[in-house]
Amino acid sequence: MMKKDWYLKPLAVAVTTVALGIGAVQAQQHESVDESEAAYRGTDSPVDPASAKTVRTPGAPDLTDEEFEKAKEIYFQRCAGCHGVLRQGATGKALTTDITQERGIEYLKAFINFGSAAGMPNWGTSGDLTDEEIELMAKYIMHEPPQPPEFGLADMKDTWEVLVAPEDRPTEQMNDLDIENLFSVTLRDAGQIALIDGDSKEIVKILDTGYAVHISRMSASGRYLFVIGRDAKVDMIDLWMEDPEIVASIKIGMEARSVETSKFEGYEDDLAIAGAYWPPHYVIMDGETLEPKKIVSTRGMTVGTQEYHPEPRVAAIVASHQHPEFIVNVKETGKVQLVNYENLDALSMVEIDTSRFLHDGGWDGSGRYFMTAANESNQIVVIDAKDRDLEAIVDVGEIPHPGRGANFEDPEHGPVWATSHLGDATIQLIGTDPEGHPDNAWKVVRTLDGQGGGSLFIKTHPESDNLYVDTALNPSEDISQSVAVFDINDLEAGYEVLPIAEWADVGEGPKRVVQPEYNQAGDEVWFSVWNTMDETSALVIVDDETRELKHVIKDERLVTPTGKFNVINTQKDIY
Repeated sequence: MMKKDWYLKPLAVAVTTVALGIGAVQAQQHESVDESEAAYRGTDSPVDPASAKTVRTPGAPDLTDEEFEKAKEIYFQRCAGCHGVLRQGATGKALTTDITQERGIEYLKAFINFGSAAGMPNWGTSGDLTDEEIELMAKYIMHEPPQPPEFGLADMKDTWEVLVAPEDRPTEQMNDLDIENLFSVTLRDAGQIALIDGDSKEIVKILDTGYAVHISRMSASGRYLFVIGRDAKVDMIDLWMEDPEIVASIKIGMEARSVETSKFEGYEDDLAIAGAYWPPHYVIMDGETLEPKKIVSTRGMTVGTQEYHPEPRVAAIVASHQHPEFIVNVKETGKVQLVNYENLDALSMVEIDTSRFLHDGGWDGSGRYFMTAANESNQIVVIDAKDRDLEAIVDVGEIPHPGRGANFEDPEHGPVWATSHLGDATIQLIGTDPEGHPDNAWKVVRTLDGQGGGSLFIKTHPESDNLYVDTALNPSEDISQSVAVFDINDLEAGYEVLPIAEWADVGEGPKRVVQPEYNQAGDEVWFSVWNTMDETSALVIVDDETRELKHVIKDERLVTPTGKFNVINTQKDIY
């Protein structure tokens, strides 16, 4: 559990500010707040607040039914994504009643109002919450957290639909699309994805999916595209159909982030897996129909302190090429599970203690080692998928957020995998060749200085000499609206800045530039210019060799585009 004095220092400053009415102290309190980090942490939860039953707790201030309902809605919209549905903490600190009742209402009001330098948003001084709402939330978190209902097999089957049965699907590709150069683009706030042809740059199809699709993943064959929304809805799209369509769908919970399919030889396309934030579990499904076959809870003990955690969420999932296994990151407990799917009736698993809190990651260049961020520990965990054990834990910069990372040959240090960071401007390169370069293996061999913190994705390609780093959550507009690009053959020369949002020419709005993604050939890089729903967004395509603007895709249907996933790069784990 978290220590009870976790926010004593920032709150002491905030309470002094409230008591003395000194505005200057407030300003000093927030000079060190990393706004990019706060933006990352201020995420909502798709869990329906009304589904969580109200709990009144002795020792907490009384609230009316109406106040409880309003507070639940605010908490699930603004707070649950970081503090957890049950307030056990993850990206944000724990808010259990032993802590909140001891601190008292004035302490809590000040903390919510002013935030902290550790990344807690200043909900009051920013104008996001009124004084009345701040007092309401301070009272609310002194009560036991309302728990949403579980979501079991019967619930999943109630949502499960096979829209086109496997026997009614084509036996060969029925369209003339170059599927390997097709892009699946998340239209976040529209609850859709766009299929875009990588050659013509034309939108092939808009498909209604779950809310805020988090990732797109390809089946081993390259035929089926799987997408999962943050509302835990999985959609399976058949790219062979004359007109690509969703052929099966299911909800595996109330909130989720990850989906993957079986890729080991002999099991291609047999199974799919999706991991939930709530309830904390993962679900193994039939790879052709999404019929749920096996639900596995992730509730259990944390690494290190070995205390029970009721809400360990599933972050990244990857499919092993070394064994018939899925590799599952369990965020809050800091454990990586290697889940063997040979026999679902006698499921076997290797559970590896690593570091908290596990987030996203990808394969090294050999496909043997899974490199994953433990972002609150400022570490990269290395899992040997062949030997099925922990290879290393590497200290890196502040809040690593690599996406899948970037693999390339460092001219001095050999094969490396790179990560950028949310909390600082560095890009760090980790040696990944224990046989050819043993002295460099699992060490940071080079640190580059980028534009700034707030990076979400870093990217290169085997056919490219460039390394691109976005900074979408940096508080500076100039930085968040551009990308840095390094020459892999001359890394110490520094970076060139590409003004992606300026090239998009979309007018007003935040215009955050996010997630470089290569085309099949590796000679183009696609960027999302992510605007608000009421402003114009775009996709900007850069010529990789010249680093010059090649094309801009503008279409009124491109509502809040974020993630882009090229089929062949996703299918073959090319990054």
